[in-house]
Amino acid sequence: MTKLLMATKNHAKVKEYSKLLHGIPYEIVSLEDVGISQDVDESGKTFEENAAIKAKAYAKLSGLTAIADDSGLEVDALGGEPGVRSARYAGEGASDKRRIEFLLNKIMNIPIEKRTARFRCIIAVATPAGDVKLCEGKCEGVITSEPKGKNGFGYDPIFYLPDHKMTMAELSMEEKNKISHRGKAAAKARRLLQKWPG
Repeated sequence: MTKLLMATKNHAKVKEYSKLLHGIPYEIVSLEDVGISQDVDESGKTFEENAAIKAKAYAKLSGLTAIADDSGLEVDALGGEPGVRSARYAGEGASDKRRIEFLLNKIMNIPIEKRTARFRCIIAVATPAGDVKLCEGKCEGVITSEPKGKNGFGYDPIFYLPDHKMTMAELSMEEKNKISHRGKAAAKARRLLQKWPG
């Protein structure tokens, strides 16, 4: 079976994508599996740029078709912040708890009806020849005033889903994968990988 390189050192992400991309005609392997330890500098200003930079670089390094993602939270009242800086918003190495506190502090005077936000995920699939295709997933919600739920990570505990009347962190993993930005982008990537690049 042809190998598909998941361009991440995060084992949890490799496991998650193995589930999300179930049924594709590829064996998913990690950077560690193929002996790649180099880091790729995510120097893009958008999710699209960062995902494409990673996927192209690792496809070239490995000689395999590679898949990479970039995702984050966009809060409308903050002009789309934290965006591509979602992981570094409260400073390098900040915990999820600290990032949540930092964000809530920024919007504490903004009324709940103006706290609309979305999670966005871009998945890039690149061939060693440099061809790239992008798949986007979005999930709309509202930023709550306090964290709720234990199932998620990142900003999940303060991302409220009006249709479900709960936060992303209160959903089961199965429910989350159906409606999340990553789940939606992965569904598009799965359809793409069933026929391209082959």
